[in-house]
Amino acid sequence: MTFQRRLMFCFLLLVLAAGRAAAQVPVPAAPDLAATSFVLQDFHSGEIIAARDPELQVEPASITKLMTSYVVFRELASGNLRLDESVRISEKAWRTGGSKMFVEVGTEVSVEDLLKGVIIQSGNDASVALAEHVAGTESVFAQMMNAEAQRLGMTGTNYRNSTGLPDADHYTTAADVATLSRALIAEFPEYYAWYSQLEFTFNDIRQTNRNLLLRRDDSVDGLKTGHTEAAGYCLATSAQRDGMRLISVVMGTASENARAEASQSLLNYGFRFFETFKLYSAGEELTRAEVWKGALDEMALGVAGDVFLTVPRGRQDRLAAELVVPRRPVAPFSEGQDYGTLQILLDGELELEQPLVVMHDVPEAGWWGRTTDGIGLWFGGLFGGDD
Repeated sequence: MTFQRRLMFCFLLLVLAAGRAAAQVPVPAAPDLAATSFVLQDFHSGEIIAARDPELQVEPASITKLMTSYVVFRELASGNLRLDESVRISEKAWRTGGSKMFVEVGTEVSVEDLLKGVIIQSGNDASVALAEHVAGTESVFAQMMNAEAQRLGMTGTNYRNSTGLPDADHYTTAADVATLSRALIAEFPEYYAWYSQLEFTFNDIRQTNRNLLLRRDDSVDGLKTGHTEAAGYCLATSAQRDGMRLISVVMGTASENARAEASQSLLNYGFRFFETFKLYSAGEELTRAEVWKGALDEMALGVAGDVFLTVPRGRQDRLAAELVVPRRPVAPFSEGQDYGTLQILLDGELELEQPLVVMHDVPEAGWWGRTTDGIGLWFGGLFGGDD
């Protein structure tokens, strides 16, 4: 490959399985849902496929418990908590109103059972018990929830409790719920299966998961329902078909069935009219660039993470890639350092831009190498050469 200062080239990104249709499918408008707000997002690419008022701050109701479980999962991952650890049930947890796991005051329940009570049964009592065990009080736990929300970039969210019971300062957005759902699925696959569990029995009381889509659509495997009089009926859903995973968030519908039907409509729309492709893998080398004043003559450039793109179905053959690398890279370079960009274009329009990163350290050359390359750079600049 010729080492130019600006590397631009176009190539076909994707090779489809034999016999797959390549005809472009017209993309109609997203469904017009009877909901306060909604978002449909691709899990892998992060692309927002459809949305209405995604930044509108609304009451989250029990969708709050996605963050409750997320914080607990983080504590488990850090070693501060164990699934078999016993939690003593306080009177406050026992007395908390709304949906219940039906734990009894003064008893001890494992963290794992309480998590299932939160996720499957939407138990407010289980949420408070976990919050108190992790943070001492529910209000301190809410601070932990807000810290995680800030870290994830959930700028429209504020938590006041672990349950989702109404509070004037307790709110979120459909976009933020999608962000949280995406993080939860990506970071904790070992626990995610609980969100698809249809029922859970505790204290001889069997309760079923309120997410109706788990029984209606085999591709659906999560996530969480929510309902209060003020919030309406809400649902965060995820489904996977043929390797493509979507996340839908519907806030403020009129009934349990309405939230399920609205979510189903969004998922069907996304899977029917869009497709997601993995273009490059983390650590994959895309090009090499000649290095000046370096102990190595060239450096490999690639992408730090997997690169996914969501496009309208049937338009994959209209994709092209361009690598843009600045002229005359001068050592030293560190592994992981940004240098250049990868641009993905659809019909000639920029669709995605990712930084190129240096794949390995490139230390400075010795005195002689730096001197000779310095002379070469000087002559190149003097005569306008493109080295």
